[in-house]
Parts: sequence; C-alpha cells; structure tokens
Amino acid sequence: MDRIGLTGSTGSLGKVIYNSKKNYKIFCFKGDVRNKKEVFNWIDKNNLTIIIHLAAIVPIKKVNKNKKKAKEVNYLGTKNIVDASVKKNIKWFFFSSTSHIYNTCKNKIAETKNPQPISYYGKTKYLAENYIIKKFKKKNIPYCIGRIFSTTSSDQKKTYLIPDLKKRIKNSKKKIFLNNLNHFRDFISMNDISKIIFILYKKKYQGILNIASGKKVYLKDIAKIILKKYKKKNFKFVDNKFQTCLIGDIQKLKKIINFKVYKPIERMIF
Repeated sequence: MDRIGLTGSTGSLGKVIYNSKKNYKIFCFKGDVRNKKEVFNWIDKNNLTIIIHLAAIVPIKKVNKNKKKAKEVNYLGTKNIVDASVKKNIKWFFFSSTSHIYNTCKNKIAETKNPQPISYYGKTKYLAENYIIKKFKKKNIPYCIGRIFSTTSSDQKKTYLIPDLKKRIKNSKKKIFLNNLNHFRDFISMNDISKIIFILYKKKYQGILNIASGKKVYLKDIAKIILKKYKKKNFKFVDNKFQTCLIGDIQKLKKIINFKVYKPIERMIF
C-alpha cells in the first residue's frame, strides 16, 4: 500500500482528505514547509511514495498583508517539497493550484489558456507550478497540478470571503455596506475536491487539470442568501467598477470522473 504524505492537513480541504485515512495510509506534515530539513526528514523517515501538497497561504487579504511570507510558503515551501520528492523518487505528486493563475474571462476557462495571474496569490502559485513542471519532467516523475476554483465550508477561517460575509452580516446591528461583490466565481465543494484528488491518485493522472463545477455564481447572490438567512434588510451594495469572472471549463475533468460535481451554493454556505 502506498504511503501518502499530506501537507496542509489542518486546512478545510486537508481535514476532509485526512478523514479518508481509513482507506489509505496518510502521514501529515506538521512542521513548516519553509524548513528544508523538516521537509526532507518527513518524506524520508515515513518512506512516503505519494505526496498531496495543499499547504499554502490562501486568503487574498492575508496574502496581500504579508506578500513576503506568502511567497516563502507558497513558492519556496513548494520547492522544498518538490526537491525532497525528487530525491525520494516518489510515485506521484499532486499540487493544489488555483484558478487565480488565470486572468478574468467572460467565457469558461480551459487549461490551455495562458496563465496571467489575477492576484499576488495566483502569482505565487504560478511560480510553484513552473518549478514543479521543470523538476518532475526532468526526472520523469508523474505529477498532477489541480487548478482548484472557489470553494467554501463551515469550518473555513474567517479570512475567507463567505465566512467573513456571514460574520459581518450576522453580527451587524447597523446598516451593512457590502462592497466588491460584483464578480462571478465557480464553486465546488470540499468533499467533491477530495473525491477527485483520490480518483486522480488511483489513475496516476498526469498534467494540469481544472477542478471546478463549471457553474457561474454571482457573489452578490451569495450575500443575498446570507442576508435572507439572518433576516437582515438594512443593507447596501457598493459595486466595484471592474467585474471579474473565473469559471472553469471542466471537459477534461468530466472524462476522468463519473459523478456530477455541482452542488447548490446554499448547501455549501450553511
């Protein structure tokens, strides 16, 4: 049986993946991915054969607040994981990338679209992608880069969009001003992402793949659902002038999995 190494096990997606441990031997990395020695020791001592690398600083606000740290974790930390994986000559490597490596587009975005990161977070992930491709191709090690689109869960930290909206709306006793929601995103559930990753692992899928629902969700509509839930009527939307749209083309994904990945956004919010 393969011995799977998992980084980012304390995150929302990491927790879902780790809960699959009944069917797999999963070893969580509990150190700092920026510490090269800790990373190498973890992979070597546990004799890992598969790596699922999720660890990253993700929320846009958190990334922009400390860009130096975000680059160290998201890019340099990934370099450490990759270098250790190459040395160990692992069987398969999965990297959780993001839709933020793409530029905004009104049409569904396919994997063939040239990356033009929409955020600094996207830039750090794109740097990591390039390093992964370069190192693993050279050593002929199978890898999969999953470009994950938007997601949410009940235990997502308050620095993410939807938990932040829920907190602000629920606790507000005055008029609520909701800004920067004039955007369209593509939401997929954590459980579906986890299922997809394990299917990719079993197939040892190689290459770049969008992990998305292919469905368009307006962020204003999400706010309206939350406002209705908490019976808030005193609010105002303050629209941003520049509207963005990140919706995944999932034609490649559909050929690999045998289940529908769409769930109503209401079921992911509450």
